[in-house]
Amino acid sequence: MQLDIGQNSPMDTEDQEIRQSHRNAVADTLGRPMQDLRISLLDQCNFRCPYCMPESQYNEVYQFLSKSARLSHDEIMTIASIAVDLGVTKLRLTGGEPLLDKKVVDLVARLGQLPGVDDLALTTNAVLLAPIANALADAGLQRVTISLDSLDEKIFSTMSGNRGNVEKVLQGIEAAEKAGLTPIKINVVVQRGVNDHTVIDLLDHFRGTGHIVRLIEFMDVGSRNGWSMEQVVPSKDLLELIHARWPVRAVDRNYPGEVASRYQYLDGKGELGFISSVTEPFCGSCSRARLSADGTLYTCLFATNGTDLKAPLRDGADNAAIAELLQQVWLRRSDRYSEIRKPEPVEKPLLNRVEMYRMGG
Repeated sequence: MQLDIGQNSPMDTEDQEIRQSHRNAVADTLGRPMQDLRISLLDQCNFRCPYCMPESQYNEVYQFLSKSARLSHDEIMTIASIAVDLGVTKLRLTGGEPLLDKKVVDLVARLGQLPGVDDLALTTNAVLLAPIANALADAGLQRVTISLDSLDEKIFSTMSGNRGNVEKVLQGIEAAEKAGLTPIKINVVVQRGVNDHTVIDLLDHFRGTGHIVRLIEFMDVGSRNGWSMEQVVPSKDLLELIHARWPVRAVDRNYPGEVASRYQYLDGKGELGFISSVTEPFCGSCSRARLSADGTLYTCLFATNGTDLKAPLRDGADNAAIAELLQQVWLRRSDRYSEIRKPEPVEKPLLNRVEMYRMGG
């Protein structure tokens, strides 16, 4: 059987659907609308995942952003409301670890009141999720995405920088399900020789639960994670392995611009997805803007620079001025890094890309 994870090009049919469905939204130079805004609440995390925030560099002496250097919730609300006026319909809270923000429930409640927001979600490692899952749902959060790279305790410990434990993550998932924060998506960064041999066990655990496991190719985000092409397990290889164990079939995306290629188990035990930024780029349908905790707007996950929104806000710029700035940034956007990249066998630190924890994944 020929299996295909699918590939998007800048001019494929799906991209045309995006443009047709967002005629009133601001669009970039490639016709991509600004549909999604990812908001990083803080640059701190309770994990030290080597592919994101390695302990060797982010240790006890590392200086994270002070509270005053981060956007306040009022400032986040201002930018989010302006973005929604420009066509954004999806908001996602990220980090670092967003649940380290002790007032995150209050912010969720405020964001949930914005007219025009169809999807309000949060990405978390879930260690702190269980105690506040109900409060988040009551405040208006619709769903959560949870990072869980392995169910093997030893491998999980290694990949989280010896922080947290699998049981707390599973408790968070259970609490989120009971609170109705569904469908729950479980993100797994797959690295060759690290956790690739545990993928089948993880899928087996979540088959039939209604939770959607998404297998993510190890990406060259930032410049400190020691990325190399040799560590990437292509999605097509994982798909063949999974299909040999449980036959699957490809299904259509839920919405134009969805980054994951979706598959369903033929035995009816649910679905899984693949996010294949390295081997099957999807830049052509990317509609995501990212707001960092320090108020910088980025138009690509692989950005080397962004646009400061915090300074004009604090200098007294009104909403119209911020809207014009945001709109001009998006109108000039031409990012398509994953489609034009030529990954080298070893990461080149001098590229100076922004680290993932600063802008959210």
